Amino acid sequence: MSEVLGDFIRALRAADVRVSTSESIDAGNVIDLVGFDDRATLKDALSQVLAKSEDEKQAFADAFDSFFAFEQFKERPSAANENDERDSQQREQDGGEGEGGDPSQSGSASSPGGGGMGGERQGEPSSGMNLAELLERGDQAELQMALAEGARQAQLNRIRLFTQRGMFTRRIMEIMGLDGLNEEIERRERTKDGKGAERLAGLREGLREQVRDYVEKQLEIFTANSGRQLREEVLSQMRLSNVDRSDMRIMRELVRKMAKKLIALHSRRKKITRRGVLDVRRTIRANIEYDGLLFHTIWKKTKVDRPKVMAICDVSGSVAQVSRFLLMFLYSLQEVLPNVRSFAFSGELGETTELFKREKIEKALTDVLRDFGGGSTDYGRAFENFEALALDDVDHRTTVLILGDARSNYGDPRSDILKLVHARARRVVWLNPEPRSMWNSGDSEMRRLAPYCDKAITCASLKDLERVVSDLLRSAV
Repeated sequence: MSEVLGDFIRALRAADVRVSTSESIDAGNVIDLVGFDDRATLKDALSQVLAKSEDEKQAFADAFDSFFAFEQFKERPSAANENDERDSQQREQDGGEGEGGDPSQSGSASSPGGGGMGGERQGEPSSGMNLAELLERGDQAELQMALAEGARQAQLNRIRLFTQRGMFTRRIMEIMGLDGLNEEIERRERTKDGKGAERLAGLREGLREQVRDYVEKQLEIFTANSGRQLREEVLSQMRLSNVDRSDMRIMRELVRKMAKKLIALHSRRKKITRRGVLDVRRTIRANIEYDGLLFHTIWKKTKVDRPKVMAICDVSGSVAQVSRFLLMFLYSLQEVLPNVRSFAFSGELGETTELFKREKIEKALTDVLRDFGGGSTDYGRAFENFEALALDDVDHRTTVLILGDARSNYGDPRSDILKLVHARARRVVWLNPEPRSMWNSGDSEMRRLAPYCDKAITCASLKDLERVVSDLLRSAV
């Protein structure tokens, strides 16, 4: 895969276009077929393999236009265009190339110029051409190629922070030949060519502005959403109890992304090969054409289906800070796992399955918190309600998820009912938003309830929730 394509894919990912490794390989094959000659064809072809949704197609179009924008250097300052005798003689020595440069090199302007890669160019800057001569000749194509090559060597595609602009600007100019340019200016000053030194110093400052503008554009391309992505990463690992209400919109989007990711990973039934257990019947059948010689061995497989899940969520006052996020999580489970029954309680427990299927997330959360939230926690009463509503439906294929802090206001938590659920279910998993050090403090009943759970873990962030559900989907049979 070419260097320019690799950096373009990095720019796409910065613009929230998801690109997998296989899609990157497909894009490389597309470029081998269509090349870089026709911009419109290249854009359409890459869009077919890299953009999957309408939002991604729009983001792809914007990223492509920015990344492959070939912007020539602006016109030189008027001081550089003075028609003095020295410039005229220089142009004659250059064979009349003047402002346009060598025609054989001007074709490079049609090659992709964005991204700071300098790859796939039709020509290379002349190795014998120093920066002072390039600036005085005003060859726009040569200057653009020198800038792209300097950006590639300086690894401008690694820029991440706004404060790195000056560093990369200086580094690129040094690669382009800043030291030689400064020496030429000093030489002219020593030889009393003050006018020439002043003109060259002006061209140097103009070049510095051009390089700085180029660096800023690349910074925008490669860090388009870095601030938001950093914020999302922080929120996904932050304790749910510490998330501010102003971040609810971002958290809701994170939960949606989490559900979408889990759907992509686990929506299809999977099989796990059990190496070492030979499927004799299928192996013999597959090798009949070889007169019974075992050229192909087939191993027994265990089918892994999406599990049957019952989720119970505590929405009482003691978990008021995290209850909304836990409900978002339950709502997202409906999309990942079709066989989910969800329940919510503070004192009285009720089923919310149909509500989650019928209403949008905001309306569903509001209704659940209104009908079941805000009351005094009573795990004993909630388990009694669950026994009446759903215990008969719990079987050896059922996983029971309980999300809550196990604080029952010193009431009887009815651990005997949980023991009965544990005996019937495939497994019981308790997700507690409190740190483990607080589990047995005050009115916490984890010491009485944990023995009847196959797994009791701290689950205080969205990352924890995602990890639990992913593990549930991988290991369920």
